[in-house]
Amino acid sequence: MISEDKNTPENKNEKEKQKSALPESEGRRNAIKALATVPILGAMAYGVYKKQKHDNTLRDVSDVFSVSKDDFRIADLQPDGKQIRLGIIGCGIRGKQLLRAIGFTTPESIQKLIDGAKQDSKDTRYKDYLEQEALNVTITGVCDIFDTFAEEGIAAGANIHREGVGGKSGPAPKRYRTYQEMLAADDIDAVIIATPDHWHSTMAMDAAKAGKHVYVEKPLSWTVPETYMVRDVIKQTGVVFQLGHQGRQVASYLKAKEIIDKGLLGSISLIEVCTNRNSPNGAWVYDIDPTANPQTIDWKQFEGNNERVKEYTDYMTKHNLLKYVGPDERNKFSLERFFRWRCWWDYSTGLSGDLLTHEYDAVNQILGVGIPHSATSSGGVYFFKDGRTVPDVLQTTFEFSDKNFTMLYSATLANSLNRPKMIMGHDAAMEVGNTLTVKVDKESTRYKEKIEKGIIKPDLPFYTYIPGRSKVDAITSPTELYFAQRGLLYSYLGGKRYDTTYLHMREWLECIRDRNKKPSCDIDAAFEEAITAHMGTRAYLEGRTMYWDKDKEEIIRGEIS
Repeated sequence: MISEDKNTPENKNEKEKQKSALPESEGRRNAIKALATVPILGAMAYGVYKKQKHDNTLRDVSDVFSVSKDDFRIADLQPDGKQIRLGIIGCGIRGKQLLRAIGFTTPESIQKLIDGAKQDSKDTRYKDYLEQEALNVTITGVCDIFDTFAEEGIAAGANIHREGVGGKSGPAPKRYRTYQEMLAADDIDAVIIATPDHWHSTMAMDAAKAGKHVYVEKPLSWTVPETYMVRDVIKQTGVVFQLGHQGRQVASYLKAKEIIDKGLLGSISLIEVCTNRNSPNGAWVYDIDPTANPQTIDWKQFEGNNERVKEYTDYMTKHNLLKYVGPDERNKFSLERFFRWRCWWDYSTGLSGDLLTHEYDAVNQILGVGIPHSATSSGGVYFFKDGRTVPDVLQTTFEFSDKNFTMLYSATLANSLNRPKMIMGHDAAMEVGNTLTVKVDKESTRYKEKIEKGIIKPDLPFYTYIPGRSKVDAITSPTELYFAQRGLLYSYLGGKRYDTTYLHMREWLECIRDRNKKPSCDIDAAFEEAITAHMGTRAYLEGRTMYWDKDKEEIIRGEIS
């Protein structure tokens, strides 16, 4: 009998096969044992080992999957840039958030950040806020029709030292009772508009005509006719315009665009975007301020611009949709409608204009989809039986026939399951939010050879992008968590955490200073957002498919089945 030669090539190959067939857990244990014998390194070396293994895998697939290692960084502020004098119209929930983003918040709000940091060492919001670069702006005017909101806006604008309760304040901004008076002021260069939806476009147009640069919260418009008007006015006046989609500043979205542009997902056929929230606040049942009453609120101004209201009522009347109007008359004072206006079509754009627009704008940023060919919607008021007319469940299908894919929007305000934004291609699927993950499809053509060789394991996370995160963010409410998961609270650039709203408003201000720069969510992007949302809304209200005639720039109604 011939003895076995342990060093024969055949036996060596067999051992290699057995080694490669080890379970992942056993392979990991063996790796740790081997590394433990190395002086000094110990367990820390396993992290190095895993990184090297990951880097080697990426090198093995670099011929079919390659992305830059560039870390997105924030552009420097212009040295000695001109100070910009700002007025804010609307100091409710979002208005105060916008003021805070650019460095102005009430002493009470600052005090909450201070107290939070004392209670939790991981809560870095106060530290981050103090380190946020000053934008060289001043708040010279505040306008709100509710006295308490106006007073809070004034207190925020005067808190130039970012101090808590008992701190020193600066000069108080002037309060304006009407936005028209503010627009006539000589000491205001630009305005921030954070009012209910039914005032957005009217105020934006009037501001532009007055020569004021405009930052307006999403959505762009409440009615379809005003959508065309505001685009024309902004272009004719040449003011710097930014729509409030802070997702334009999310690092993971920028990386997602790179992956799409390189064709690494293959031919895209389906996109799914979702809204899941399950709290009264998430369903727009906001608290009613105890100081609110007919004496502290100018209800007449709240009702809306007469021309806009006529456009709305004419549309609803013409298409037999009066069941969605009211039920209260517009001139009837209502604290519920004042604070929870998003629940009624009389002032709101519903799920389409409020939450769908965030998801759509992210997709438009990443893929440049433009306005869809068609929209079909369904849903209803299924959970919040509180008198609202806008649905709390909505499903909308947007067809982009020229791009050969569909985008599905699915929303419920009565369940908080986290459903990610998914972009599905023939070769891979990409999940995008505050992070990014790519999974290769087992039937991929592009990655077929790598799959067969075992280099790529399909349907498992293949590429993950976590932009600069080293700590868990401090989240204080379910609604805040919803926005954080979508990257709409913070972005990580150059290893530092930034408020995305701060970045978005900073971009707008720098474009005012340097007219060669262009805002990322300008009037053209805003127009696409508004028309897309209106198509979804009209499809729901009328119960028919809506089509977009891109040559005539007109929404066309389909037949009712």
